[in-house]
Amino acid sequence: MIRALIVDDQSMIRMGIRAILQAQPGIEVVGEAEDGQAGVERSHRLRPDVVLMDVRMPVLDGLAATRALLGPERPVGHTPRVLMLTTFDLDDYIYAALQAGASGFLLKDSEPEELVRAVRVVAHGEALLAPNITRRLIESFVEARPHRPAGATALNALTDREREVLRLIALGLSNTEIAASLFIAEPTTKTHVSRILRKLGLRDRVQAVVFGYETGLVSPGGPGSRGR
Repeated sequence: MIRALIVDDQSMIRMGIRAILQAQPGIEVVGEAEDGQAGVERSHRLRPDVVLMDVRMPVLDGLAATRALLGPERPVGHTPRVLMLTTFDLDDYIYAALQAGASGFLLKDSEPEELVRAVRVVAHGEALLAPNITRRLIESFVEARPHRPAGATALNALTDREREVLRLIALGLSNTEIAASLFIAEPTTKTHVSRILRKLGLRDRVQAVVFGYETGLVSPGGPGSRGR
């Protein structure tokens, strides 16, 4: 059973999301919160698997709440997955939230089936990278930022094959697509991905995408980048 917590300052949004999720088998909405601070407190108490987090809220915004849930000060033994919710498709808050460890984001006007799929995807430890909007968002903000020298140096810890797998992750390819592209088995791809995340100290594929762009391994709008 996937346990979900909804954090949004609009009661109608919370009600709508609750109605959609509660109607799905295998998903239980364990609580709601009207601001980021209440969301953090209820997450600590209710221990959900997935927190659906609004970006802009009073008291504590979604970015600060995400850092509180996923940062060094988080309670030992409980680290929920955070799925950001927003009405904006280009928002610096979201980029920073991805850096903080959020597993992806979804526009509030997405179809109900997209919402359900997103909850299931992040609950099972994957990152929500499928929508082109995620890559477009990352590209838009990384374009204006200098490359991270320290991050580029960290790439030296990777083998040539791992660097190529990381490049394909940053382009948004799934494990199946990476395996086909490199003519390797999918379990081998999964092993490469796990090693890359461990060596670079990254939480998930979303942070790997951000890392790939920030270090210059992938250029915004460059060859192979999927359309904006």
